[in-house]
Amino acid sequence: MTVRIGTRGSALALAQSDWLARRLRGSGHEVQIVPIVTHGDVRPPDTTPGEGMFVAAIAEALARGDVDVAVHSAKDVPLIEDDRLAIAAYPERADARDALVTRTGRHSLASLSAGATVGTDSPRRTGFLRAARPDLCVVPLHGNVDTRLRRLDAGEVDALVVAAAGLDRLGRGDRIDERLDPAEMPPAPAQGALALQARRGDDATLAILAAFDSADIRAEVEAERRVLAATGGTCRAPVGALARVDGERFHMVVGGVNSDGSDVRVVSVEGVRADALRLAEDAGRELARVVALR
Repeated sequence: MTVRIGTRGSALALAQSDWLARRLRGSGHEVQIVPIVTHGDVRPPDTTPGEGMFVAAIAEALARGDVDVAVHSAKDVPLIEDDRLAIAAYPERADARDALVTRTGRHSLASLSAGATVGTDSPRRTGFLRAARPDLCVVPLHGNVDTRLRRLDAGEVDALVVAAAGLDRLGRGDRIDERLDPAEMPPAPAQGALALQARRGDDATLAILAAFDSADIRAEVEAERRVLAATGGTCRAPVGALARVDGERFHMVVGGVNSDGSDVRVVSVEGVRADALRLAEDAGRELARVVALR
């Protein structure tokens, strides 16, 4: 059986798809990589990506039968999933934290000079940056990882905050000045995780992918996404969550912030693994109640 993998054509998306392709080939499967152009890839420069912008075209190609597997960054998968499709596996998770990157490579968030410009495309990062350092100038900066690094190196901004996982997967982890504490910058729900999607009813492909599923990562990602759903937000909401399961124990950092950083709340949740989704939902509802998430 040849497994056709649908993916965006960006360097990061191809690196993620190549990760799966190597493992499928190692299991004796033929693999074909099928690049798909998404709405997010053709949007005008410096426009804000919308919900599902990097996922919808690939998911539709999967539903039509043009490909057999879609590889997504789990944080990009809309909370309301296509009922024709299923997340067959959450196979691995890279460092879920956000990362500070500068041109010199010798800074921390605390050491940036007053008034330094920091580029990000995320309302969540914007709010938490302003909460931690109100003196910084946060600048909207869009584009894939390589594009943002080029714009940083060209002097458009003094620093970037991006996902550590993207840099690590591209072999650019050496650019990271500081991996930010999740208690100060709670990462996006499901950040760093991969989601392998297949058609419901395609039992052969679902069975192949099931071998790559991690029960622990699935539990973490589903809890984090439950936090986001309970706040009523989307993947662009200024909400962060990072869960960890350890045997039968469950721990999660949950945070929310408004756009100017003046209203911020970060809490830790502890409990047993069996209660993870309930605890996550309770935390999300409480967050939405006490923080003006805008």
